Amino acid sequence: MFDSLTNKLSTIFKKLRGHGKLTEQNIAEALKEVRLALLEADVNFKVVKDFIEKIRERALGHEVLESLTPAQQVIKIVYDELINLLGGKNYGLNLSFKPPIPIMLVGLQGSGKTTTIAKLGKFLRDKGRRPCLVPADIRRPAAIEQLKKLGEQLQLPVFSPNLKDNPLNICRQACQWAEAENMDVVLIDTAGRLHIDELLMTELQEIKKAINPREILLVADAMTGQDAVNVAQKFNEALDIHGVILTKLDGDARGGAALSIKAVTGKPIKFIGVGEKTDALEVFHPERMASRILGMGDVLSLIEKAQEAIDAQKAKELEKKILKESFTLEDFREQIQQIKKMGSLDQILSMIPGLGRLKIPKDYQADEKDLVKIEAIINSMTREERRHPEIINGSRRLRIAKGSGTTVQDVNQLLKQYLQMKKMLRQFKRGGFRGFPKGIFS
Repeated sequence: MFDSLTNKLSTIFKKLRGHGKLTEQNIAEALKEVRLALLEADVNFKVVKDFIEKIRERALGHEVLESLTPAQQVIKIVYDELINLLGGKNYGLNLSFKPPIPIMLVGLQGSGKTTTIAKLGKFLRDKGRRPCLVPADIRRPAAIEQLKKLGEQLQLPVFSPNLKDNPLNICRQACQWAEAENMDVVLIDTAGRLHIDELLMTELQEIKKAINPREILLVADAMTGQDAVNVAQKFNEALDIHGVILTKLDGDARGGAALSIKAVTGKPIKFIGVGEKTDALEVFHPERMASRILGMGDVLSLIEKAQEAIDAQKAKELEKKILKESFTLEDFREQIQQIKKMGSLDQILSMIPGLGRLKIPKDYQADEKDLVKIEAIINSMTREERRHPEIINGSRRLRIAKGSGTTVQDVNQLLKQYLQMKKMLRQFKRGGFRGFPKGIFS
């Protein structure tokens, strides 16, 4: 996400740092390029104008121009203003209400609303809530079936509506059902259209009036750029929404919607969709997103993902094995499985500080297939070979390659990587484990 904008800003700031001492002209030239980069990222024109003006006012002060590191000061100002542009802080869901708490999800068809409601249900359940899903889009039976399948897959209760009933009654009945079933959050998948019309808005306004939702969340497609912003503005005018869930952000190289929505509508982005998997929904943190846009990584999110994915007991066992220098290919395979739980490799790499500044080929794609290949090779080994890889001779390598559908060169590369990792871990052991964050060692 934001790849195009991140690369352009990195180039601008590199040039700025090359000047050493800055002049007003240097700053003006840099801001002109930043302005152009934001417009090319499909950020709202008025938002860009206000953003650049705020930076200009702060960057032309004495504390910047007379600083020993003026370029860094300017970058810090851009970072601060990006945070403000993205919402300033994280806005969570307001669940301080007598259960069951109704939450309406609204949006156009194709924005990912039905999938998002299931993701949100899983997110809330993982946080200790008891959510249920309500399909209220009776015009699209396929959406109802989709939500039922997702609910079954995630083991989340789904209300079964009477298709002959109207959406208003369905929502009322669903809230009564949720109370009887001891559910504490009711997630309502409302009707969508290919475009905004008066009939849709009237229906949503009636549902809002009838059930008094604690949150009305607009699901918007980040890939549509300024169209998503316009949709958010219209839904907000009609319903006074509480926030936005921006989907498909992982595929948005520009970022115009994310950078414009809060400034245009006054309503924050609360969650972002970063993939198709049911756990690919993240709480939106403006400061972390600003850091990623500027190529500084996102260590906090990386640590959180690691802590969620990695079994603490297994991490302790691994530490003991490393201390005894008994780290095997079975352990190596287990670490790969842990990494896969954290999400796509592209996401993980984007969170590592400084990686954006490395000279990685533009066409490079972090490929999960590489991890699958490594697992297949290790799985094709005997238990003895996994524990004592030094016994793997030429004939064994050929057998392992055939069994895993790979080549002998692939097997050789894996064994080389394993030996390098083992050597690195021995060095790490001598340095000690102190200071290493608990739960993310692996």
